Amino acid sequence: MSLRQWLTPALAAVAVAAVAPAAERGPVEGLPASAVRVVVYEDLQCPDCAAFRAMLDEKLLPRYGARVAFVHRDFPLAKHAWARRAAVAARFFYERSPELGLRYRRETMAAQRQITAANFETRLAAFAAANGVPPAEALAALGDPRLAALVEKDYQEGVARGISKTPTILVNGTPFIETFTFEELSKGIDQALAEAH
Repeated sequence: MSLRQWLTPALAAVAVAAVAPAAERGPVEGLPASAVRVVVYEDLQCPDCAAFRAMLDEKLLPRYGARVAFVHRDFPLAKHAWARRAAVAARFFYERSPELGLRYRRETMAAQRQITAANFETRLAAFAAANGVPPAEALAALGDPRLAALVEKDYQEGVARGISKTPTILVNGTPFIETFTFEELSKGIDQALAEAH
């Protein structure tokens, strides 16, 4: 039995429990009211997540954005030095403006190789300033226990579902873990869309 076959039953209820459309806790791209939900557990410091982000921007959103909800969940891995702080910062920017929060996620993943634990706050302040947000507010948000709790809630929900790698993508509960092709994921989305109609 493959890992995907074993995890599918265990994760099948994930989409139902994880994403109540009326109470989204974080960024949603595409069609928020869609019955087809692609839940993305991501780490902003994860190279595979950055590759998925590129796939999302270049292929998935253009093809499915008008029909599918892409729901982001934070899953910062302990091995990554600045991932949790980046997730908290993303929540801060998202509360300012959903588009700003998504822009921060996108730009952070695109610049992973340039970001270090030592320069994280400098880069955060520069992003804030470039986007009309007082840098001091963005830096202070890193210590906001409410934002940290939102990130931790996503993380703990992922752990409870057996998620341990990023990205883990759930298409109406069907898992795609760490590395997968556009063709594999689009086949799962097309199937979910067909079942929804």
